[in-house]
Parts: sequence; structure tokens; C-alpha cells
Amino acid sequence: MQYGFRLLLAALAVWRITHLVAKEEGPWRVFERWRRVAPGQLFSCFYCLSVWVAAPFVWFTGGSLLEKFVTWWALSGAAVLLERVTEKPFELEVKEEEEEEPDGELLRTERRAAGR
Repeated sequence: MQYGFRLLLAALAVWRITHLVAKEEGPWRVFERWRRVAPGQLFSCFYCLSVWVAAPFVWFTGGSLLEKFVTWWALSGAAVLLERVTEKPFELEVKEEEEEEPDGELLRTERRAAGR
């Protein structure tokens, strides 16, 4: 599997797991219970949690030790970017064209007879 594809899969997986743990109830409300029991904002802060969720995915992407370190932060950053893009529902506003009502003005105010 190509490195770029592995990186994309890892970024999507980090976002999905982080979102599941930080924002959703989960099956049998298990993640909701974790957030209530956990000290501080261990499971409720998306940004903090994405750093820790990204750590095991570094070994999926491979590379040298330096590449793994950079990939760790890149995966967390990708999850944060995806969260920011998807946190608000996307709505398209369709503006209806308003019919312009004539205000009674003409382009020419005077009429000239031919030959003047």
C-alpha cells in the first residue's frame, strides 16, 4: 500500500475515533460515561485527545523515527482540520432573484422630434 494512501487512511481513522470518543455517546453510552468519570478534559477535549489517538497510527504509516514523530503531529493536525470543517452543518443558501420593480424613471427624460 502506498505511503500517501496509508497517511490518508490513518488521518481519517484518527478523526473518526477521536470524534467518537470526544463527542458521541457510543454504544451503550460508554463514551459518555468515560467523559463523566475521566479527570479533567481527558476525553472531552477533541484537540488534546487527537494527539493521543494519533500515536498508535504512526506505526501503520511506517517510516524512520523522525518521520514517525512528524507523522504523529500531522495526523493530529489533520484530525483537527477535519473537525473544524465538519463541526457546523453545511448549508447552502439559495437566493431567489428578486424581480426589480420599475420605479417610474426612464433612461431618457426628454423626447426629441426627428431632425432637431
